[in-house]
Amino acid sequence: MPRVAARGNEGENSWLFTSHWGVDVAVSTATPLVSLIEEATGATDMVALLRLSKAGVEVIETVITTRSRTAGAPLSDLVLPSGTVIATVMRDGQPTAPEPDMRLRPGDEVLLVSHRATEQDVQSAFQ
Repeated sequence: MPRVAARGNEGENSWLFTSHWGVDVAVSTATPLVSLIEEATGATDMVALLRLSKAGVEVIETVITTRSRTAGAPLSDLVLPSGTVIATVMRDGQPTAPEPDMRLRPGDEVLLVSHRATEQDVQSAFQ
């Protein structure tokens, strides 16, 4: 189910962002990044977690499900979008260094870093 998050630059204006306006959650730019990540990862299977505008890179997360075509596939078989690398695979709550022979499992959370790929590109590569 789609959710709408609104980012407000001024904390005192957060009262404006309500369900009346179609907003599910209002987030102040002053909110700690950890809270944003916790909220985002609970809301969707894949989300841009962090945009690093100076470096021009994005950190994207995707979750492997039983329906993912990459479930059971070794990382060496994946065709990633240009300019994209796997940073880590979170398995059972622990970060795991990606190795070419590592096979993805349902429940794995894959964190990717990319200069060019969009969330849709990553979705296409994994799901």
